[in-house]
Amino acid sequence: MQEKTNTTYNPKEIEEKYYRFWEESGYFEINGNEKIQKANKNFCIMLPPPNVTGSLHIGHALNHTLIDIIVRYKRMQGFKTLWQPGLDHAGIATQNVVEKQLLAQGIKKEEIGREAFIQKVWAWKEQSGGMILKQMRKLGSSPAWSRTRFTMDEGLQNAVKEVFVKLYNEGLIIQDKYLVNWCTHDGALSDIEVEYKENNGKLYYLRYFLEDSKDYIIVATTRPETYFGDTAVMVNPEDSRYSHLIGKKVILPLLNKAIPIIADSHVDMEFGTGAVKVTPAHDTNDYEVGKRHNLEQITIFDKKGILNEFAGEFEGLERLEAREKIIAKLQETGFIEKIEDYKNQVGHCYRCGNIVEPYISKQWFLKKEIATKAIEKINANQSNFFPSQWKNNYNAWMKELRDWCISRQLWWGHQIPVFYCDSCSSKWASAKTQLQCPKCQSANIHQDPDVLDTWFSSALWAFSTLGYGNGKWGEGTLWQKDDLQNFYPNSLLITGFDILFFWVARMLMMGEHFLLELPFPNIYLHALVRDENGQKMSKSKGNVVDPLELIEKYSADVLRFTLATLCAQGRDVKLSSNQLEISKNFTNKLYNATNFLLLNAQKFPNLSDIQTPKTPLGKYMAELLSKTIQEVHQHLESYRFNDSANVLYRFLWGEFCDWGIEFSKADKDSILELGAIFKESMLLLHPYMPFISEYLWHKLDGSTLEESGSIMVKPYPTFTYCDNSNLQIFELISDSIISIRRAKTTIELANQKIPKAYIKSNIAISKDFAPTFVKYVSKLAKVEEIEITSQKIPHCIVDITEKVESYIPIQEINLTPIISRLEKQQEKTQKEIIKLQSMLKNEKFIANAPAQVLETNKKALIEQEEKLIKIQAELKSLKG
Repeated sequence: MQEKTNTTYNPKEIEEKYYRFWEESGYFEINGNEKIQKANKNFCIMLPPPNVTGSLHIGHALNHTLIDIIVRYKRMQGFKTLWQPGLDHAGIATQNVVEKQLLAQGIKKEEIGREAFIQKVWAWKEQSGGMILKQMRKLGSSPAWSRTRFTMDEGLQNAVKEVFVKLYNEGLIIQDKYLVNWCTHDGALSDIEVEYKENNGKLYYLRYFLEDSKDYIIVATTRPETYFGDTAVMVNPEDSRYSHLIGKKVILPLLNKAIPIIADSHVDMEFGTGAVKVTPAHDTNDYEVGKRHNLEQITIFDKKGILNEFAGEFEGLERLEAREKIIAKLQETGFIEKIEDYKNQVGHCYRCGNIVEPYISKQWFLKKEIATKAIEKINANQSNFFPSQWKNNYNAWMKELRDWCISRQLWWGHQIPVFYCDSCSSKWASAKTQLQCPKCQSANIHQDPDVLDTWFSSALWAFSTLGYGNGKWGEGTLWQKDDLQNFYPNSLLITGFDILFFWVARMLMMGEHFLLELPFPNIYLHALVRDENGQKMSKSKGNVVDPLELIEKYSADVLRFTLATLCAQGRDVKLSSNQLEISKNFTNKLYNATNFLLLNAQKFPNLSDIQTPKTPLGKYMAELLSKTIQEVHQHLESYRFNDSANVLYRFLWGEFCDWGIEFSKADKDSILELGAIFKESMLLLHPYMPFISEYLWHKLDGSTLEESGSIMVKPYPTFTYCDNSNLQIFELISDSIISIRRAKTTIELANQKIPKAYIKSNIAISKDFAPTFVKYVSKLAKVEEIEITSQKIPHCIVDITEKVESYIPIQEINLTPIISRLEKQQEKTQKEIIKLQSMLKNEKFIANAPAQVLETNKKALIEQEEKLIKIQAELKSLKG
């Protein structure tokens, strides 16, 4: 641990070892920081539960990094801190995984039955599920692992049942026949589970002949296979082309079935022919029209998308596969007017990509009224969004909110706790297993076969994990009796903007309804991680990056710091190898700074032991640290993770490693104080880069992690120090060094010692500070004698900065080779100017040259003229 010979930091040597020690020592648990906890200071944040089928992707890495930064910060501030981990059972995704495994063995789930299939899913979950939680450890995440929950564990099953029954008894959960989004593979979907994609399809113009007539009306449709369910043709009442046909009937092609022509202002007269078919059972708009006009609802295919008896000769065919055959038959029999190419938006299942159909089905719904109070409280600013514009998005979506279809036709999930009596037809909801009908006492009962939408149990995550509705299951281990009192409302939610409606909005309404408070006062929504060109990552583009590979190549700290640095509120993260290299170089810079300090001392005290620094350099660096600490606190409290990271980078690289260490070469007495300040800055850096900060702190402390414990449970820095006069002098010192070095470079003496230089400062340098000023500037600018002056000095090379002017006398310097070089540059530049001027005065060139070429030459002329002025000024100053 104390080796000083390596010039680069090797994270692989410590990350796994340190993480294991942290976890085994219980530092991540709510009392892991018990020694520094402050009374009535609690902090709680939920891990957005990843799917049990999932593995760590770059979006997770960003989300978990941001959460871990704030968690480590709060833990070090003395808050009793709960980062609640867990997994989502992911109904559709998990069932699909296990179904595919069975099908690979030639087994269909129906052959083994529901109970045996669910046992198979549980077995898979225990063996292969939850890989992502192991992967999170590689990133350095610090949740309370002992409290890990699963949305299908017994306690959360109890909570889901209790919540469902309460909502059912309140009349907020109802069962009815509705037109729902239907995936023929996965069943019913809520509106936000449908992804719309542009489709290059066809617009089919069908001839519907009028009853007892050779005349026909033409209707346009993108889904001709649904015409078997048509119960009307609809026109706009203002459309004069069809007003004489309203009330008459047309005959459905091939079926010889008469349906009415009706009028409704819903019809867009500009679409197609202005006449549209009405299919109430298979189109969202037609469903509403059908209700207004009391039209029959005819369902033409079953749950698997297989056409039924209403499709005539096409019965038994899959709906999409049947399309071409139906069109061929309609063409053959003269019912096709024309077919055109047509672009439209088609809904797809967000899980399997299957084309979604509007479908009349008896489903369970949670009424939209449950969200009313949550919406009111959001708009009363009882919860705040970061960035604030997401409040507008929330309101826009909630304004269009419809009843939520919460039932799913799956086996894996929370089975709906509603029971039916087969003897007396009664129906009731119960959180307990039922053996007989409460009305007639018959044992001939069954439970509803459907399960709840996965997002229903996730919507309870902010309070169910704290024991609400769990019964006694898990009490004392997975949750404590006082958890709801201590940790609800949660303190903060950090998640991706893409699940604002899937998850966040639903947690808001459920939390408010059951605990009468919104679950979070603050909601931080981060954006996407894109590639360096701003492109969304996808397998098809080949630009997906694996965070585990990045950790292997660069380290967890480098990936964390890079993501945090790039994560500005409201902006996508553009991840590049260049940015990762910058962060890697940063870790090496910190490592080398530590090694430099240890060349001059075996170990360093804590800053609190020093109290007030004594040396001028110690005072200067202490004040810069104090300002940095203040800024870091401000940015973290407002969730400006990137600003805080940039402040840390500025101080550690620019102010400490570059200037602080450089200054120390002129004052070895300051080394102990610098080491103490650098140790303190490792505490400041810890939430962002937990591994290297822990490693370097102990290296400087002369201790080991095992001996003295982790810095993650030490107080977060609050050190303050101010000495404006000393700060001002060091700002003049650095300016003077830069100025003299720059002046020396112009006469090619950059690394050579010169006899004398003068400094004229805009700010008076008092007698008390003059010795310090001269000491640092002469040593680091390599000048034998520094004289402070209030006058301009003649016959000198001059450099001017914001704060000082530096003068290097030229009498004792051989300027002949320098003047010769400048004269050659002057001659070359003059020739280039003449050449460019000649071209730009040539009328033929101007007439024929492209505008871009002319502009480039004009710009080049200006640059060369400016260059010549500088060369001539230098020559004048050198020649006197």
